[in-house]
Amino acid sequence: MSNSSPNSLSAIARARNIRYFMISFTDLFGVQRAKLVPAESIDAIAANGAGFAGFAAWLDQSPADPDILAFPDVDRLFQLSWRPDVAWLPADLHRVDGQPLEQAPRLVLKRVIQQAAEMGLRVKTGVECEYFLLSPSGEEISDAGDRQSKPCYDQQALMRRYDVIREICDSMIALGWGPYQNDHEDANGQFEMNWTYDDALVTADRQAFFKYMVKSIAEKHSLRATFMPKPFAHLTGNGCHVHFSVWDSAGDTNLFADPEGELGLSPLAYQFLGGVLHSAEALCAIANPTVNSYKRINAPVTTSGATWSPNTVSYSGNNRTHMVRIPEPGRFELRLADGAANPYLLPAALIAAGLDGIAHKRDPGPRYDNNSYTEPLPPGTVPQLPLYLLEALRRFEASPVLPQALGPAFTQAYLKLQRQAWNEYSAHISTWERETTLDC
Repeated sequence: MSNSSPNSLSAIARARNIRYFMISFTDLFGVQRAKLVPAESIDAIAANGAGFAGFAAWLDQSPADPDILAFPDVDRLFQLSWRPDVAWLPADLHRVDGQPLEQAPRLVLKRVIQQAAEMGLRVKTGVECEYFLLSPSGEEISDAGDRQSKPCYDQQALMRRYDVIREICDSMIALGWGPYQNDHEDANGQFEMNWTYDDALVTADRQAFFKYMVKSIAEKHSLRATFMPKPFAHLTGNGCHVHFSVWDSAGDTNLFADPEGELGLSPLAYQFLGGVLHSAEALCAIANPTVNSYKRINAPVTTSGATWSPNTVSYSGNNRTHMVRIPEPGRFELRLADGAANPYLLPAALIAAGLDGIAHKRDPGPRYDNNSYTEPLPPGTVPQLPLYLLEALRRFEASPVLPQALGPAFTQAYLKLQRQAWNEYSAHISTWERETTLDC
């Protein structure tokens, strides 16, 4: 460590009393993988990459493939507040021959961001990550007193989990994320924490770390946190709402904002929205990536009276019953995605769809302001969202937009692994099946 430069990771380690670095990447199923590197070795690892066997993660590699190397992004260091002698670094994956691993989610996002940059555009995003705090077994919510039929914003239930919420929020404050509110959400045991929007890659790295942080701090308090889309049939599921806007290349001017436009949005904004709606059914394969996801977006009414999830490809003003909401001038909110969505693949697919809309000047069609839960649009007015994962995968494969934008290596690997997951699910014999068909 004594021969390190003043700006090296080892120098940062000395200044911040960091003993270990987690070199982390997110695989195609959203699972975070890492190696723990002592500070004494971090400069060499940062320069040469941390080696991983790709087959051991969900990256569609075989045991015969050479190792992959994870190169940490030294500008995105997050020091763990609950374990300050450890720092977390997101990494990009490369093959040992130096070529990028094309299906790696963070690199997929970076490629799409570059596509936007070549059009003179810069995409900014913000996310609302909902999660449940459960018992250690994960079988029930952690707070037996959280029983209201409409528990959203419940002050008492929120403050009974003050120690957990405060520690997570304090961590975001220390990291400079600009967190600005925390609340109890619509399901019993469910919470949401909001921080300031930023460039798409910045937000994606923060979302990946946020999920790790929430789970870790929950474990510290003898609880279990989950971002599972629909852990309980009678309760609202975990959404991951994405707020997005497009700016000029300098990031100074919001190109979605237009005081003369409908609801304060520019023609460019509506073209981007047209692209998202055009690819919405294919987008579900990324935004709703698990079998369980389709029990959230196509759910019956919950105990609170609403699912807060869309089921049609439609947009509205400040109306939370549609897939896209326009909460105020200059931005959209995509309400489609759930807590299982990959922090890197979700914005990548969203940006790709929007850029296609701009390139082809796609018309999003009319805005609908009906209550989709109580006054649904007549059948055939707008497309319905896929009913299950396999349907979404088929829509993605047939899409003329997303596979090309996200890359053939990613598309092939993602579809292969997701179909394997679907086949495993289909081969599973559930308790419901036995109870309803054993005597047929």
